[in-house]
Amino acid sequence: MKIARLMAGVGVVAAGALVLSGCGNPYQSEVVEGTEINTAYNEGFMAFNSNSSAGNNTANANIKYLTDSASSWAYYDNTPELVKNTDFGTYEKTSDDPLTVDYKITADAVWSDGVPIDEADMLMQWAAMSGNVEGGWGPAATTGYNLITATPEVGEKEITLVYDEPYVDWELIQPLGVSAHGTYALAYPDEYADVQAAWDTYQSSQSDDDFTKYTDAAKKFAEGAKEKVISAIQDGDTEVLTALATAWNDAYVYTTMPESPAAFLTAGQYNLLDTKEDEYTTIVANPLFTWGESPKYEKITVRAIADSTTALQALQSGELDIWSGQPTSDILQLAQSIDTAEVQQGIQASHEHVDLTVNNGGPFDPATYDGDEAKALKVRQAFLKTIPRQEIVDKIIVPLQSDAVVRNANLVSAADTVRYPVLTEANGSADYTDVDIEGAKALLDEAGVSGEIEVGFWYPEGNVRRGQEFELIAASAAKAGFKLVDQSEPNWVFTDPSAEPVNPHDATIFAWSQTSLAVGGSDQIYACYDDPAAKGGNYMGYCNQEVTDLLAELNVTADADKQTELLTQAETLIWADAVTIPIFQFPGLTVSSKNVTGVKQMPLSPDYFWNFWEWAPANASAE
Repeated sequence: MKIARLMAGVGVVAAGALVLSGCGNPYQSEVVEGTEINTAYNEGFMAFNSNSSAGNNTANANIKYLTDSASSWAYYDNTPELVKNTDFGTYEKTSDDPLTVDYKITADAVWSDGVPIDEADMLMQWAAMSGNVEGGWGPAATTGYNLITATPEVGEKEITLVYDEPYVDWELIQPLGVSAHGTYALAYPDEYADVQAAWDTYQSSQSDDDFTKYTDAAKKFAEGAKEKVISAIQDGDTEVLTALATAWNDAYVYTTMPESPAAFLTAGQYNLLDTKEDEYTTIVANPLFTWGESPKYEKITVRAIADSTTALQALQSGELDIWSGQPTSDILQLAQSIDTAEVQQGIQASHEHVDLTVNNGGPFDPATYDGDEAKALKVRQAFLKTIPRQEIVDKIIVPLQSDAVVRNANLVSAADTVRYPVLTEANGSADYTDVDIEGAKALLDEAGVSGEIEVGFWYPEGNVRRGQEFELIAASAAKAGFKLVDQSEPNWVFTDPSAEPVNPHDATIFAWSQTSLAVGGSDQIYACYDDPAAKGGNYMGYCNQEVTDLLAELNVTADADKQTELLTQAETLIWADAVTIPIFQFPGLTVSSKNVTGVKQMPLSPDYFWNFWEWAPANASAE
């Protein structure tokens, strides 16, 4: 149920100039009553906490962006440039040594139950994301937050983050995620009983009076809940922290609407209205939203449509208004044939790759060979030599993008015209330029591995393009003695450490999607870990301490030349360990109905959702 996994920090260049947003005028709703827009993504929503390891994927992050992005201190436009969101709050670096940043919420911002967004929410975000607080929190990444080891000081709607070392991408830290009082409610549902009863009554009556009773009950509950969250973090109350962490990790994972409203409290223009597994998620304009940009549509439905042809047929018939996916050449032709649609093409900040799992007892794990690291390395190298990267690009990507080429770096893309040539010249990718079946056989002979080698290979079920890639890889690998076993399934279970502490698949193919232009953050994917809950995106079980140290140093290095040096060293070691291989940069395709205005393609995640508040019905005006 997940698409491209999110890279919290990996980027091609440093964040650019900041653009101010917000004029300070009183909020006026521009929602057009009765309007609804139908969009589509190729995977469905399955978790509301996109900061957790279980919830970290683009499909979830799209929904969270729609519901919560108004309560952030900055966001990326499609230039892309980082835009300061002064409608919500301010942040200021007050010291370089130690690096100290003050965050303030200046808006009268509230959660969808009317409870103010405040310091308790910000403090819990640090606790959950830093890896420095007990309880078993399972964040998708700790990058940046992990450098804040001292418990931050908080004041009324304020928090101060003091870094042990100067974090190079500090402006991308956003100390707000899911609500503190909502998480406490999910951890201690008995204490939430009065609020739950008020919510249930409102759900039955839909009356304004009952909604007010619900928000009043929520505010009363939140007063005590927030104090308990803050106290638990400041005092190190392991019992409460463990309950909070368990709720934070698990209680926000769902594919149908949960009974407790605490599981879907939003902080922006829209509230979560309904969701159905692998079908759709619908959000509705938030009546309590009074800060930031007003949306125009009353409802937005994001449909999960894996088949691109089906999606475009729905758009052509008027059942769908916006679609973006992983196209093939036939899909591009179909999109261009729709007279009532606008087609936008571009390069996305996402790249396809294959990962090999090295800790699951499979063919790429040294444990399979009695701990013989060298033997397992040769088997991995042999397999990577069989992957027909150029054939994949030529047959699947070039018809969409005539100048498409194979990607030969893990840590930067070709868009970084300074670093990409440096890394690709030094990293050892030249050894995998062409398919080398004889070389693969020779490596297996050297390793003393004979006979057919089974490789459990995962790709997201229903994804046409990935299915095509699997067939090409399977046919090529078979020539060297590898038998690929199709382990495709739609739910990406291997990415949830609570469900699969160890990835059961020997190889996986998916994309990393950048959310920012950060320099650091690659440790999310390539750093060593002890606790599976802390592995972030390292589903391979990969551990090279030198790589871990280099990427940790990168996170605190401001000098551009030194950054390039560290990237080159880490990149070269990753290739030498033969645990992953990049294939291509994503070609972007966004198709929208001419009945909708304001749709603009975006290279970073959240893709075309980035300016949802600008979407408007053609020839319509707010009432």
